[in-house]
Order: sequence, then structure tokens, then C-alpha cells
Amino acid sequence: MASLISDSELEILRIIWAHNQQMMFSEIVDELHKKEFTWKNNTILTFLSRLTEKNMLRVQKKGRKNEYIALLTEQEYLKLETKEFVGKVYEGEVKGLIATLVENELISNDEMQELKDYWEKHANDD
Repeated sequence: MASLISDSELEILRIIWAHNQQMMFSEIVDELHKKEFTWKNNTILTFLSRLTEKNMLRVQKKGRKNEYIALLTEQEYLKLETKEFVGKVYEGEVKGLIATLVENELISNDEMQELKDYWEKHANDD
């Protein structure tokens, strides 16, 4: 099972997800620099190594270079992260999360209507 990851590791994963789930090391570095990250190559390698240890990435040799391949899609990761968050913070009760969003005005009326429409549409899929 994949471990949860740091914000920095997530930034790297987002870049890889945006590029068809796999990228060469040099491409990852270029994309990070475009986003104005100033990490040194050794720092990036450390993050990539951690992501590999956490079973989020696989490394594949291409000649003398490394290609990094995401083992989870972004949606699969979001599902894991959400389940972990709801389980830890709300003891598995989604109702508590929704109540917090509503009571603290963290969700707009339009978003609530969209969720209601989504719920009604998918409740009939069973």
C-alpha cells in the first residue's frame, strides 16, 4: 500500500502525472525549474528516491538515464489520500467532513448544488 507523501513529493508527482505518468529525470528537473523551484539535482533525486520507496514511482533504466513511472494515477492517489484524511480526522465519518465544510462556509451554495446533482445522478447508478 502506498504511503502518504510530503508536499514536495506531491509537486513532483503532479508533474509526472501531467506528462503521461512517466518522465526522464532531466525532464522532471526542467519542469520544476519552469515552476520556479530552485531545488538542486540531489534534492530532487532524494524526493524521487522517497517516492520510489513509498511505492509511488518505479525507476526504469533507459541506457544510462533513469525514467520515473508513476505507479498510481492521480485519481487513485486522491482516493487514498481522502480515505486517510477522513479516517484520521473524522474517524471515517464523511458526514463530519461535509458538516465542517458547510458550517464554516468552506463550500459555496453553487458547489453544494453541484454535489447534490452529482449525488442524485450517481445514487441511481446502483
